[in-house]
Amino acid sequence: MVSRTPTKPRPSPKTGTGTGIGSVTPPKSSPTLVARRCLALRRRVSPATAKRRGSPLKSLASAPTAVAASFDRSIRSCRRRLLKLFARLAVLGSSRKRRAASAGFQRLRSSSAPPPPPPPLPLPSQNPAVRAQSAALPPPPSPGRRTLFLDLDETLIHSQTEPPPSRFDFTVRPVIGGHAVTFYVVKRPGVEAFLRAAADAFEVVVFTAGLQEYASLVLDRLDPDGEVFAHRLYRGACRDAGDGTLVKDLAATGRALDRAVIIDDNPNAYALQPENAVPVAPFVDDDNDQELQRMTAFLDVAAGYEDTRDAIRCYKDLVTAT
Repeated sequence: MVSRTPTKPRPSPKTGTGTGIGSVTPPKSSPTLVARRCLALRRRVSPATAKRRGSPLKSLASAPTAVAASFDRSIRSCRRRLLKLFARLAVLGSSRKRRAASAGFQRLRSSSAPPPPPPPLPLPSQNPAVRAQSAALPPPPSPGRRTLFLDLDETLIHSQTEPPPSRFDFTVRPVIGGHAVTFYVVKRPGVEAFLRAAADAFEVVVFTAGLQEYASLVLDRLDPDGEVFAHRLYRGACRDAGDGTLVKDLAATGRALDRAVIIDDNPNAYALQPENAVPVAPFVDDDNDQELQRMTAFLDVAAGYEDTRDAIRCYKDLVTAT
């Protein structure tokens, strides 16, 4: 027989703590379960296992020391090997270095040798408008041709400024120092015939101490076609003897002295090469002057000498004897 008395339902457990209404007290673990857990924990981390594995702190502390010791050994080993290698290279390259250093010193010494001193410069003109001129000439037109150096003033012509002379052949008006100056020029008797004869046998070079502005105009009148004078040297090509005297150095012209003659009325002009000079009397205004006729005869004789200085010596001896 079934009882109809209603059954009282069990209250549902709720999570919580304490002793309040609706709280459930957690069940206590049995002593047997706790013992088993402690035993398993002891087996997992036993003293032998801990000793065998070592402490992590001790491993971290000892690692840098070992690495440093190994790195130091590697450095010492590399250093020894490098020293041996450098010692071998030094032995092999010592002879080469000595030879290379010696050769390098020789190259440096030869390349750094001081250059030869430049030739002395010609004396510049006192006139700022006139540039210094080199006395060096181009090679002669034909090998072996003799060179005749001619002075201008008082040798080929005579000129003067105001007042004008009673007789003159032409005038030139150069600009000197910014001012035009008139020169009255008188040609020496026989100058045209002498210049033609000289140009046939010699290379004729005018070597004058006159200013270029003035002398170039006079030479243009003496040689209007440019057939006589091969070259023209002016005051800038002269040298200063040290006392203000202008000297004409034939050696600086590039011509052989054994094939050169200079005709000049001023002994100071050819003081460096007197054995090459034929002196003439200075010309002023003498209509009966015969100096250029005598010079024409001398040139005919000198053309047959191998050394023109021998011809000049004979001429001077003849003049002294007579």
